[in-house]
Amino acid sequence: MSNGASTLKPYKSKEGGKKEQVADMFNNISHRYDLLNRIMTMRIDVIWRKKAIRSLESIRPQLMLDVATGTGDFAIESLRLLKPKKIIGIDISQGMLDVAKEKIAKKGLEQQLEVKLADSENLPFEDHTFDAVTVAFGVRNFENLEKGLAEINRVLKPGGKAVILELSNPTTFPIKQFYQLYFHKFIPAIGKLISKDSSAYSYLPESVSRFPDGERFADITSQVGFKETKVRPQTFGFCTIYEAIK
Repeated sequence: MSNGASTLKPYKSKEGGKKEQVADMFNNISHRYDLLNRIMTMRIDVIWRKKAIRSLESIRPQLMLDVATGTGDFAIESLRLLKPKKIIGIDISQGMLDVAKEKIAKKGLEQQLEVKLADSENLPFEDHTFDAVTVAFGVRNFENLEKGLAEINRVLKPGGKAVILELSNPTTFPIKQFYQLYFHKFIPAIGKLISKDSSAYSYLPESVSRFPDGERFADITSQVGFKETKVRPQTFGFCTIYEAIK
């Protein structure tokens, strides 16, 4: 099964596969990404992140992988709340990683948090390496969703947990209508104004609307080998926390 979002690319008039274009897009907006993320989610993403991270408290992970780590916010917050021995963050955008490295150095976290350029669909780690794997707002950008999730399953230890935080599509009136207006009109306009990359902020809402969210996503995690997946919608369905056990 291939997901619908796999054919959606940020720059419709440019050559290159989705993966290459996503890397280019995040390189282009990396200097404004944190600001735009807060505007886009009205800062509610801070609450969602903490909830997602706290869902790992029961297993007390010591070695964690943060996939699509971006500018490192989720990994840094995971260190603060869970106090694992080490987190490795990977991303395909060097621009985003450069921002993450600045934050890590500023906070003196180099020993506990390492970030590196790597592909989420071809993880450079041995099988059964990590106690937990996290992905915050990244899986909808995978070129091949099933392959990326299968890789996460592979590098997890048996009994380990993947926690995935992703935007989703509200279905109830009038939240659905507000969401459509906000994400498809307001966000691209603000994104263009602040980042000077209009394609990026047209792609982002479109990538959410095309993403197989909720139980459809849980079905895919099951197909790639996870034993069970909890689906936890947040804030009227704007976002969902998925907890997948290997």
